Amino acid sequence: MSDEPETAEAAELTSLEQFAADLTDRLGATGYDVAFDTVRIFVDNDAWVATIVKAREELELFSWLSAIDWSKTTEVGEGVDDPESLEERFEVLCRLSSVDNDAGAIFVTVLDKESPAIASLTGDIGGAEWHEREAHEMFGIDFLGNENLAPLYLPDDFIGNPLLKSYPLISREIKPWPGEVDVEPMPEKEAEPADGGAS
Repeated sequence: MSDEPETAEAAELTSLEQFAADLTDRLGATGYDVAFDTVRIFVDNDAWVATIVKAREELELFSWLSAIDWSKTTEVGEGVDDPESLEERFEVLCRLSSVDNDAGAIFVTVLDKESPAIASLTGDIGGAEWHEREAHEMFGIDFLGNENLAPLYLPDDFIGNPLLKSYPLISREIKPWPGEVDVEPMPEKEAEPADGGAS
């Protein structure tokens, strides 16, 4: 993550890095990074809504909102390589894009794992309601001000949040993922005669 270009004499930024640096400055965001041709802009969670609203002045299209559970342990599957170096947290992500060109960015804010809550975007972006409902259902994140956090996929009496790393995937405990499957090779085709089979 880069908070800003290192110095005025630092190596020249790519056009994508320059876009990220300029956007970070214009929005008053906390930092940015660029990897795999993707711009991420880091935002304080108390400035989440104001930053997204301001960013939409140039990146009008709201594409999606979701979250990531950064956890030291997992209930099923492989955990992280070095759990002690990981800061447990939730990241909430929102993708905005331009309708005029290929400019776009993913906006990221960090939430505490113990009481994950953030202001809802629904007062300014109607399309965010479905995405916030999904993140609430799957991760347990509260979106303050979204009055419709009813389940989208799961039964009303379902207990738990299935996309948490701590959520037990019972079906995988009963029948582990088979991994690589040994498959017999396909039989080789018989070579056709050079004259195309005509006799």
